[in-house]
Amino acid sequence: MGLREGDAAPDFEMPASGGRTVSLAGMQGRPFVLYFYPKADTPGCTKEAQAFQEALADLSGIGVEVVGVSKDAIKPIERFAEKYGLTFPLASDPGGVVEAYGAWVEKSMYGKTYMGIDRSTVLVDRDGRIARIWRKVKVPGHAAEVQAAAQALA
Repeated sequence: MGLREGDAAPDFEMPASGGRTVSLAGMQGRPFVLYFYPKADTPGCTKEAQAFQEALADLSGIGVEVVGVSKDAIKPIERFAEKYGLTFPLASDPGGVVEAYGAWVEKSMYGKTYMGIDRSTVLVDRDGRIARIWRKVKVPGHAAEVQAAAQALA
């Protein structure tokens, strides 16, 4: 089954870059984007983070917050954010959030299967409901697509 558009956003609270904490309660009444990425400071994840950073002024201008989420520990996340000047929160999921949002999937590489993060994005509306879900995200053009969907909510 899994998470679907129109569902209530699963609850979360996670430590984030810059000494912040991000939570569903803290986002209450505002639309926001949660994007799930496999690993900090890898090529695809870096390009995706930079694209969201570029879109941040426009998204903030319409009242939409952005949070990146991975299973990385907070120290590598802090280094990643600092290295690339990422000002939006990058959260460390100590367990459960990635799974609750359906981004923890079985993957395979070189004939071996393993569990990992499916690059995906969830747009949550001001009422705390899932407005849009993107799975198996391809990085080029994705932040712009999310921005267009977010503007339609505003």
